Amino acid sequence: MAVMRGPLVGVVVVDLSRALAGPHAAMMLGDLGARVVKVESPAGGDDARSWGPPFVGPEDDEQSTYFLSCNRNKESIALDLKSEDGKDVLRALLRKADVVIENFRAGVMTRLGFSTSELHEINPGLVILSITGFGHDGPEALRAGYDQIVQGEAGLMSVTGSGPDDVQRVGVPVADLLSGIYGAFGVVSALFERAGSGRGQVVRTSLLSSIVGIHAFQGTMATVAHAVPLAQGNHHPSIAPYGLFRCRDGSVQISVGNNSLWQRLCENFGIDPATPGLETNAMRVTNRARTIATVEEAFSEFDAEELLLMLDAAGIPAGKVRTLDEVYKWPQLLSQGLKISVDHSTLGPIDLPGPPIRFFDAADGAEVETTRTEHTAPPTLGEHAATIKAWLDESAE
Repeated sequence: MAVMRGPLVGVVVVDLSRALAGPHAAMMLGDLGARVVKVESPAGGDDARSWGPPFVGPEDDEQSTYFLSCNRNKESIALDLKSEDGKDVLRALLRKADVVIENFRAGVMTRLGFSTSELHEINPGLVILSITGFGHDGPEALRAGYDQIVQGEAGLMSVTGSGPDDVQRVGVPVADLLSGIYGAFGVVSALFERAGSGRGQVVRTSLLSSIVGIHAFQGTMATVAHAVPLAQGNHHPSIAPYGLFRCRDGSVQISVGNNSLWQRLCENFGIDPATPGLETNAMRVTNRARTIATVEEAFSEFDAEELLLMLDAAGIPAGKVRTLDEVYKWPQLLSQGLKISVDHSTLGPIDLPGPPIRFFDAADGAEVETTRTEHTAPPTLGEHAATIKAWLDESAE
């Protein structure tokens, strides 16, 4: 394992989860320095190992790029949790652990002999993170949770797409990812509380909760204004102009979030700020089609690269839409540590998206970065079984 750095150094996480939500939460904790032991089924391991194409590597040992996306900074051991031997090893891991993560359907952990009460009998200080699809109780608690289904059920798809008759899913499994992020946040909070109480607790979240948790102004539009927000493409429902605008050879994005920026846009691009119906943000939102047409007419004589330079010079927030291959070559991304290199036991050196959080020690008036910078590759199935068992044996002795 790489030399550990980060605020969670010394924390041990047992990751019983599979697919994406739980593994993403565990990976975040690993990024922060925790030791993460991923427990997988001997029969193929985590479901995500089979999700593809694309697969990479030798034909007899292909690796799923999906699995690679959410399992860095972990060790893997394969255990049959229906066998007594497998359960014994898990119990030994749990006695050493600070956190356990699971995203089984309701009741599975109890059937395996690891209910909440049994887990806290094994280790009273254990923080238990449990992630489900629709919540742990309520009339639909037993439904299986899959990201796109929850994006639809929780309303996100209804406000995403080119219009009400063309709803779309978000281009990444955002319900899974957000429930992992909320779950990791809950774990860290519970660890903080445990420092005073000495006891662990249960942290629960769900894919449904994670999407409702980001409804933001769309949610209050429904609950307070009693309006039904609908998909309307690449333009903001409450701010104008804010969105994707065509120019001579393509398009650019701008965000005109206040009237000062609107005045600046008008001054630099020959728009009359007193155009009837466009004087205030509320008017521009109400007359959205006219606002878009006015801005695109002003942009029509410029190519995108020239236009972006002009917008920047005018102090108007703007940007282009990059493809992912462009993103991972972008100097700004690289400067933030958002692409890392690891040495995979099968694939050799590979690049992965990097952790999104950085840490600094500001003592003595000088910032010194303390972010974990050495990372380990996502493990092959059972790759660290010998190391983990030796560690447990040493502890037992």
